[in-house]
Amino acid sequence: MDFDSATPFVVKSIKQRDLLNSWLRLYAREQRIPPIDDYQPERLAEELGDLVYYTVDVMQRPVRLTIESEGTRMAAAYGHTGKGRRLDEYVGPRLAAIVMPVYDECVQRALPVYTVSDIDDIYGRIVAYERLLLPFSGGGRVTHVIASLKTISEDGGFEIDNLMRGNDTLPTPKLRAVIDRDLFHRMPGRIPPCDAIEFS
Repeated sequence: MDFDSATPFVVKSIKQRDLLNSWLRLYAREQRIPPIDDYQPERLAEELGDLVYYTVDVMQRPVRLTIESEGTRMAAAYGHTGKGRRLDEYVGPRLAAIVMPVYDECVQRALPVYTVSDIDDIYGRIVAYERLLLPFSGGGRVTHVIASLKTISEDGGFEIDNLMRGNDTLPTPKLRAVIDRDLFHRMPGRIPPCDAIEFS
C-alpha cells in the first residue's frame, strides 16, 4: 500500500487540524513522538465521540492494536462497540485488508497518518471518511494510537449506523498520506505552502 508524503496542511477538518497541532507542539519539544499522558488538546471533551484510543503491541507481527474506547461514532459505524477487542478482529477480514496497513504505517513510521475514503451509506449517499492517526510512546516504540474519525456527505444528511458494514462495497481510497514534512506547529494566520502533498 502506497502513501504520499505530506505536510500537516493535508488535513481538511479544522478540528482534526487542531488535534494534529497539539501533537506537533509536543513533538517539536524533543523531536520525537510524545507520551500519551502529555496529550491534552483544548476542547478534547468535545471530540471524544469521534476519537478511538488504541494500545499497541509491537512485539506481534503484524502489529496488534487493541481498542480502548467505547460509545464512539466508530461503534455506530460498525454496528457495535469494540472495547477490549483487537482492531483486526473487530473490523473483520474484508475491511482488515485495507484498514490494518494504515495503522501499521502509523506505528512503523511513528508519524501521523491521514486518509480519506468514500463510502456509500445504506441509501447510496456518498460519505467521505476522514481518518487521522496520531502515534504516542512511553519512551521508545509506539505504545498508543489515537484515531480521529470524521464523516461528511456533500448530500447533507447520511446514515451513520452500520456505515462500514451496510453494503457489499468496500470503501474507495481517495488519499493516503504520511505527515512527515514540516513537523512543527505553525501559528494561525500563516499562508500554507502550495505543496501540501508530494505525490510519488
